[in-house]
Amino acid sequence: MTALRLTGAEEAADLAAFLTRLLHWDKAAVVRLQAAGPALAVFGHPPFGPVLAVRSWELTEAARLDATVSTGQLLDSIAEQTATVTVPPGVTGPSWTGLLPPRGGWQRTAGIELDVLRADAARIIAEFRARTEALKSARRTRAELDALAEEIWSRRLGDTPLPLRAVHAAHALGFLRPVRAMAHMASAGAAVAAVEPPALFTCGPWLRLRTVSGSVALRTSSKGTGLRLAVIPLA
Repeated sequence: MTALRLTGAEEAADLAAFLTRLLHWDKAAVVRLQAAGPALAVFGHPPFGPVLAVRSWELTEAARLDATVSTGQLLDSIAEQTATVTVPPGVTGPSWTGLLPPRGGWQRTAGIELDVLRADAARIIAEFRARTEALKSARRTRAELDALAEEIWSRRLGDTPLPLRAVHAAHALGFLRPVRAMAHMASAGAAVAAVEPPALFTCGPWLRLRTVSGSVALRTSSKGTGLRLAVIPLA
């Protein structure tokens, strides 16, 4: 099995925290791992519609890796004291694992205040809870709750094209934590984000919300205003 070494115990703990959050929302979650040099990219799919979570960490040595693995097994393989990760056996992944956003070509289109994102996340969560509680018990079905969530998540963030499902996913995965020095947590590309406010990026039909703590990405549909994932594997 492949063993990877992160640059420190804090980075290993941060990876473990990210995987733990994914497992909180989906006990059977899988992640896709990619490394093409001295950085490890981890992709996850929280159960909030067609949204992908993206995180990256620096490695002490260059590596080449492309594997889909059990999130739980990967979490169990992390040795924080030695900052090592043993890649578990691959699994047959769901369709999203072959539907990754492009690696490069992103264009920054807007800066977004972290406080605005946090406030919107709190607002939509509060609205969902209030409207759920207002439903009569006979109507509090999975289909009804899913339809309610879809109505709320499909709204846009201010005058941007970003749907609120991306904001909700970022909140659920801890990406909207207060800004602080976190360059040690990220790869060189994400390290730039450590001194910048959250921002919205586009690449063709793709949208990406990047914060200090991580990114969420989704693809706009070529038909109508819906959102879907599309086959754009990383190089």
